[in-house]
Amino acid sequence: MKKTGLILLLWLGGLMASLGAQPRMMYSDTTRLGRPLAKDPFVIHFEGRYLMYYSIPGNPQHPDPAKHGWGIGIAESHDLIQWTRVGELTPAPGAAYESKGLCAPSALVRDGSVHLFYQTYGNGPKDAICHATSTDGLHFERDRSNPIFRPMGEWNCGRAIDGEVMRFKGKYYLYFATRDPQYIRQIQGVASAPKNTDFRRDDWQMACEAATLDPQLPWEGACVEGAALIRRGKRLYMF
Repeated sequence: MKKTGLILLLWLGGLMASLGAQPRMMYSDTTRLGRPLAKDPFVIHFEGRYLMYYSIPGNPQHPDPAKHGWGIGIAESHDLIQWTRVGELTPAPGAAYESKGLCAPSALVRDGSVHLFYQTYGNGPKDAICHATSTDGLHFERDRSNPIFRPMGEWNCGRAIDGEVMRFKGKYYLYFATRDPQYIRQIQGVASAPKNTDFRRDDWQMACEAATLDPQLPWEGACVEGAALIRRGKRLYMF
């Protein structure tokens, strides 16, 4: 899990520290467990405010079965400092592919709509990337072709998690984490879709028939995952 919003929050924390302010928790969610736990934040600006999408844990003891697995919370801010919880996404009724949970959101705004990309959770090598759209940033309609992406090729196990979509040089690129065929090493890959895509499953093709990033350095161990990206000029920078 991941995300780009995390870079922003870490920057804000660093700025506060440099100004002599006491670092503090910017936001968390207590609704599932009764204690703070929120991760994988991704922040967009939409219709005059900031929206943060993030992962919230499952609670097998919750009276609502839809909250037994991971879900996606939504918070709103007008200054990137004060955040208010304004929504939540749980598995859609009848959507078997996400019935065990969903998490690790990323989002982009195009033509007045929010496009949300997220992963299923709890399916092992069958976990995949899904897509949903919203005109208000809070209520989403699932893509009828969900899940929209799982990787092909003998270099991976078929799993796709931690997806992030970025437009670059006339295409949309989907960066994702997967594992090797033995399901031991966590690695990363990338797929692409044309600029006029509606992000449906048939539009995505492997952009590279091999891992784009795999653990090689001692401190990486057996895992690289959860890429976040920014574009500066002619380059993409991955964190």
